Amino acid sequence: MPQKEGAIGIEIRLRREFKEDFRKVETLTREAFWNVYHPGCSEHFLVHEIRLTEAFIPELDIVAERDKQLVGHIIYTRSKVITTPHCSFETITFGPISVLPAYQRQGIGSALIRHTLSIAKQMRFRAIIIFGDPSYYRRFGFRSASDFGITTADGQSFDAFMVLELYEGSMKGISGIFQHDPVFNVDPEKVAAFDNTFPVKEKRPGETLVGLPGGPSQSAR
Repeated sequence: MPQKEGAIGIEIRLRREFKEDFRKVETLTREAFWNVYHPGCSEHFLVHEIRLTEAFIPELDIVAERDKQLVGHIIYTRSKVITTPHCSFETITFGPISVLPAYQRQGIGSALIRHTLSIAKQMRFRAIIIFGDPSYYRRFGFRSASDFGITTADGQSFDAFMVLELYEGSMKGISGIFQHDPVFNVDPEKVAAFDNTFPVKEKRPGETLVGLPGGPSQSAR
């Protein structure tokens, strides 16, 4: 699916990720996130692990190509809102979103999001719940989770915690606790072991964190 996005009007192709893309996508993700939020990164390991879970949604695992080079990627997982101890409603969550540093701020991240929103609607998913920058994600129609009475597991609701209804009224009357897949609770030792299979990169000084500080929707776009 060729598209032109961004101020410089570069042409990109959006398509499903293939098995032969896996290592390239992990490398792309590593390049996009390295030293951005903390020394090194864990997002490339997370992408690797997500593909192995039942929460993974292959139809929403999309890459962006530019001149046959992979320059961007987005991945989705199943999540849910728990309304009572015995009742929950399925939602979905995207992230990590990755764009190679040389191609960031050119509309590729937006193209990946808009393309996958269209697919998610066709698949009749109810809603997308993310953590991210409100000034960026509101352009896609995301609203504060507090508007829906949805909180994190520890009862919090804040500006960066957002919901997008994929069809009108899809979350009407649904409130409760958001729960993403356990795959996002990554093991630091496993991250380090996985990262050792890639070429050595220098980490900036600072405290090493693991996982996605803002939740499963972290982006380097």
